[in-house]
Amino acid sequence: MDPNLRNLKDFLTLYNKVTELCFSRCVDNLNQRELGGQEDSCVDRCVTKFARFNQSMMKVYVDVQTTINTKRMQEVEENARKLEQQRKEDRQKEEQIQREAVTAGTSVLTPIPPATSGNLSM
Repeated sequence: MDPNLRNLKDFLTLYNKVTELCFSRCVDNLNQRELGGQEDSCVDRCVTKFARFNQSMMKVYVDVQTTINTKRMQEVEENARKLEQQRKEDRQKEEQIQREAVTAGTSVLTPIPPATSGNLSM
C-alpha cells in the first residue's frame, strides 16, 4: 500500500475514533442543532486530552524506536565485522594450506564447479 494512502487511512481512523469517543462522552441529547455550553467545553477538553496523550505517546514511541534502530544497526555492524573476520581467517587458512602443499612438493588442485547449463559434450 502506498505510504501516503496508509497515512491518510490511519489519520481518518484516528479522527473517527476521537469523534465517536468525545461525542458519546459529551453530547447528552440531540434536541438542539448546536452544542450547549457544557457540551462544547466537554468536547474541547476531550479533544485536547486526546491530542496531548497522542503527542506524548508518539514522543515515547519515537524515543523507543530510535533506541531499537540504533541497537539493530550496532548488531548489523557487529555481524558484518564478524563475517569479514571469518572470511579473512578462511582466506589465511587456505593460503597456509597452499603454502604447505607447495613446500611439501605437491600441488593443490582447486575443483572447478560443475557447469550449470546444458551438456558440455561435443
